[in-house]
Amino acid sequence: MTPGGGSGPMKDCEYSQISTHSSSSPMESPHKKKKSAPKRKWEVFPGRNKFFCNGRIMMARQTGVFYLTLVLILVTSGLFFAFDCPYLSEKITPAIPAIGGILFFFVMGTLLRTSFSDPGVLPRATPDEAADLERQIGNTEDIANGSSSGGYRPPPRTKEVIINGQTVKLKYCFTCKIFRPPRASHCSLCDNCVERFDHHCPWVGNCVGKRNYRFFYMFILSLSFLTVFIFAFVITHVILRSQQTGFLNALKDSPASVLEAVVCFFSVWSIVGLSGFHTYLISSNQTTNEDIKGSWSNKRGKENYNPYSYGNIFTNCCAALCGPLSPSLIDRRGFIQPDTPQLAGPSNGITMYGATQSQSNMCDQDQCIQSTKFVLQAAATPLLQSEPSITSEELPLPGKTTIGGPCATLGQPTPPSSMPNLTSDTGLTDMIPLKEEHEGHQFLTPEEAPSPPGMLPSGSPITHSHTMHVLSLASQDSLHEDSVRGLVKLSSV
Repeated sequence: MTPGGGSGPMKDCEYSQISTHSSSSPMESPHKKKKSAPKRKWEVFPGRNKFFCNGRIMMARQTGVFYLTLVLILVTSGLFFAFDCPYLSEKITPAIPAIGGILFFFVMGTLLRTSFSDPGVLPRATPDEAADLERQIGNTEDIANGSSSGGYRPPPRTKEVIINGQTVKLKYCFTCKIFRPPRASHCSLCDNCVERFDHHCPWVGNCVGKRNYRFFYMFILSLSFLTVFIFAFVITHVILRSQQTGFLNALKDSPASVLEAVVCFFSVWSIVGLSGFHTYLISSNQTTNEDIKGSWSNKRGKENYNPYSYGNIFTNCCAALCGPLSPSLIDRRGFIQPDTPQLAGPSNGITMYGATQSQSNMCDQDQCIQSTKFVLQAAATPLLQSEPSITSEELPLPGKTTIGGPCATLGQPTPPSSMPNLTSDTGLTDMIPLKEEHEGHQFLTPEEAPSPPGMLPSGSPITHSHTMHVLSLASQDSLHEDSVRGLVKLSSV
């Protein structure tokens, strides 16, 4: 069989060409990321809080006692309006259910306002801000110790500031990575630093701080009035009925009044006492946290005094209850802004924060850049460089692996991208026969090219004459390259 006779079986084993314009190029991502809806800040809030209604409601995680408070108020008030108010409005005055309704709605409004609002949570420091703060603290310690270098030292826990002539210590929070402002404290249950922290109240299911303290005080004050109001008129109802039918018959006719009286009797003392305690705190412009710790007690020293007090009870009450309400600092319903990706890390050893790419993605990107540079360099390099030529002994034979350029095509030499300037006539005349020889030269086609082992079908008729023909064509190709290289040297002389 002649060499041309093997074209039939070779057509079944043609090489599949690689498309350079496909979507799986190195510079393009094979997996297209789906555009997800932007997240709000409350969805990634670091504190231990619960959010409802798309971040409009903010509460602590432990809300069981809050529901108990809600049930006690609703059940007691509901029984009073259902069993006591009809008799009292008929026998005494219709104003009793009206006043009771006003107090009830005021209590519920202030309770929900205290429980569902931001108590004054301070935002945590970003990684960049925390690193900058620690760097400043380290520089301050080095200056104080008289050294400019040393190992890692934890930041100091306190700073001192002067407020109205009184020295106040600012403590460093290792959780939030900030120096807490005056009167702020970290709540261990909510895991947040709260501005003007008073206490964490499980009865309202939230912390009590700068932004909801006035509502908390109005809640316990109005609840005290409502409890005393219900308890007083329940006793009045039982007395009026007992005068008509007797005490036992009065209890049988209105059993709900007995339950209301018991609940109000055991709760009125704690509620009224708590209201009186917070009235004292407001009049002296203190917080529960400061009073328990005795921060401004005279026992610590004669010169120790409260720097936040205005010196007047009326002014202190107005400042706590009637002052402007500060806005929330955490912006829990705001959208998260995407971070700018960092392609390379710093070389000075400083740790960078907020990177949005993983290590594997950066390695893949570096490999893509290196491969692209190699392809561009190979495309821009002319064939007439002083590189060792490929002889007939180094031709790719079946079963022998060779290393070629990334853009080389089987059987076709890559033409030079730029030719040297040939100014002499001799060089031009010498190039003419080369052109003719080049036109007469035969190149291998995909059908004639030898197939690698394993790709030919069993029993393929590849003869020895076909192999010798391939070797002769390859040797002509190498001689053609050597002649061109000699002409370039001659023209340069």
